[in-house]
Amino acid sequence: MATAHLLLRVVAKFRWTDIGKLLERIQEVGQRLIDAQPREMVVGNIIRRVLGMIRDEAKEDREDASDSAATSQIGSPTLMQFPFLSGGLSRVTLRHRPLLMTSHTSFAMLNGVPVQQSMFNLLSATPSPTSTPPGTSSAHDKPAVNAATLAQRMVSHSKDLKAEIISGIEEIIDELNQVDDQIAAYAQEHIHSNELILTHTSSRTVQKFLLKAADKRQFTVIIAESYPNDHEGTHIAVTGKVRQDNEGGGDDMSTEAFLKPLAAAGITVILMTDASIFAIMSRVNKVILATHAVIANGGLIAAAGARIIAKAAKVHRTPVIVVSGIYKLSPEYPFEFESLIEYGDPGNIIGYDDGSLVENLEVDNPVFDYVPPDLVDLYITNLGAHAPSYLYRIVADHYKPEDINFHKPELQF
Repeated sequence: MATAHLLLRVVAKFRWTDIGKLLERIQEVGQRLIDAQPREMVVGNIIRRVLGMIRDEAKEDREDASDSAATSQIGSPTLMQFPFLSGGLSRVTLRHRPLLMTSHTSFAMLNGVPVQQSMFNLLSATPSPTSTPPGTSSAHDKPAVNAATLAQRMVSHSKDLKAEIISGIEEIIDELNQVDDQIAAYAQEHIHSNELILTHTSSRTVQKFLLKAADKRQFTVIIAESYPNDHEGTHIAVTGKVRQDNEGGGDDMSTEAFLKPLAAAGITVILMTDASIFAIMSRVNKVILATHAVIANGGLIAAAGARIIAKAAKVHRTPVIVVSGIYKLSPEYPFEFESLIEYGDPGNIIGYDDGSLVENLEVDNPVFDYVPPDLVDLYITNLGAHAPSYLYRIVADHYKPEDINFHKPELQF
C-alpha cells in the first residue's frame, strides 16, 4: 500500500513529456526501494503493476491518436491518394484542359437534365484563377505549426496521459483495500459446518476469511501460536486484547485496530503450541495458511513454522489452503530459495542473560519459511480459487515480460 502511494506521488510531481522518461523514473525509484528491502517481494510486484499499467495507457493513447489521424485523412483526400495521376497528368494539364463533351453530357444539357459528373470530368474541370492546384493547401486552410505550438500540444497531451496514469494507480490502491474482503467472499464455499480448521499466525486475511465463514457455519479453529516471532500477534487475534508494558504496570486494554475476536463471532478457538501440531493433525479437516509472498512456481514464503505444518498435513492427507491476494504473487523464480529466508533477532529464543549458552551456541531465528508447491493443494485469491500449477497464467496476465527484471539491468535484453 505504501509503495503504491509513493509511486502516485512520484507520477504527480515528476514533470515529463516523454513516456520513456516516466518509465525510467519509476524504475529508478523501484530500484531504490528493492535495494532497501530485497526480500520484500510485494514491493517489486506493485512497481511492476504500475509499469505495466503505464505501458498499457501509453499504447491505448497511441492507438487513439492513430485512429483520429486516419479519420482526418479520409475526410480530406489529396493527390497523393491517387498515384495513377502523378505520372501522366500534370497540374498545367489539369488546369487548362477544356471540358470534353460526350453524348451523355450534350443530351443532358439540351434536355435540362443535371449532368452526372464522372471522376474524369471532375479532374478535367477548369479551376478558377484563385484556386490552388490539387494536392496543395492555402495558407488560410490551417495555421502553421511552429515549435511553440508543438511544445504546447505535447504538454497538453502529457497532462491528459498523466491524469489517466494517476487514475490507474488509484484503481490499484482501491484493489489493495478490497483484497481481504474479496477473498473472504469465497469462505463459505470452502469451510463447512463442524469442521476442525488449523491455521497459523495472526493474519488479517485469514481472520476475515474465518469470520465470513462463521456467518453461516459452526466450526472449530486451532491456532498455532508461532513462537517466538508471531506469538504475541496470535494471542491478540484470539483474545482481541493487547498487553501494553509501561513503567506503571501492564493492564489489558482493548484495541479497535484489530478485528473482532474469533470467539465473539461464535467460533470455538483453541490456542496450541507449535510442538503439538503433528499430534493433532489427524483430527484436522483443513489447514489454512497465510503467506508473505507467492513464487511463480506455486511455492510460497510464509511465517516460520508453515513448512512443518504443510508437511504434517501431507502425511495425514489433509488439504492445505493458502489465502493470498494477487498482489503477493511474484513473477520471480529464485533458484536458491535460501536467499528468500530472512533471519530475525536470536535474542527472542535465547536471552543475553543466559551467558553460557550465548557464548557457546550459534542461534538462528528464521522469520520466514519456504513452502514448496507440492505441499499446497489450493490457492484462494481475490480472483477465485486456483491450483498451484495455474499461477503462471495469472503472472502472465498481470505483469509485462519487459518489467520482470527491471531492477536487474544485467538481465534486461
